[in-house]
Amino acid sequence: MQDSSQIPKIIPQCFSETTENILSNLEVTRENFWNLDRECANFLNMLVKINNSKRVLEIGTSNGYSGIWILKALEETKGKLTTIEFWEKRQSVARKNFKLCSPNSVVEAKIGSAFIILEDLAQEIENNEREKFDFIFIDANKKEYVKYFSLVDKILAKNGIILADNIISHYEKVKDYVDTLFNRNDYQSQILELGSGMILSRKS
Repeated sequence: MQDSSQIPKIIPQCFSETTENILSNLEVTRENFWNLDRECANFLNMLVKINNSKRVLEIGTSNGYSGIWILKALEETKGKLTTIEFWEKRQSVARKNFKLCSPNSVVEAKIGSAFIILEDLAQEIENNEREKFDFIFIDANKKEYVKYFSLVDKILAKNGIILADNIISHYEKVKDYVDTLFNRNDYQSQILELGSGMILSRKS
């Protein structure tokens, strides 16, 4: 049997030199900002394109690493990223990175409590001021994942996707979230052994 450790994980260099340099610099400080590793980021990028997502919500902007990969996918699908971060200092760095890597992309950056912002988004959707999201990426406070879901469920469109990170590395903190997804008949979910572990869920 082939040793899986011998199989190369090929992540193609498909971006501009500017983008690759910024991504490489962010990867150096990945553990400090809890960014995705490149393999997971590549998967996120592919998934947005495979789903042809046009309205993506990210909970947890940080320094913009995952957002850059999302925006590169949205350049192809002609979509928009809405991203939420509690700390303005982190998101200010992210916004600069977004402009350098995807200057023509549409980004709606929101700062503050994710709970308050998610409630506001739900109200805007109810008032027909915006459409539901077709893709939501969660990578923020692990203990709050299950609370995010109670709000995310209201703003996710039918056939929409939720991808959440750190499912294996922080399993005890996200267990309630995982159990909730696996007990919902209107969601199909799968845990993926990528990076720190991810759970992919599709709303029917």
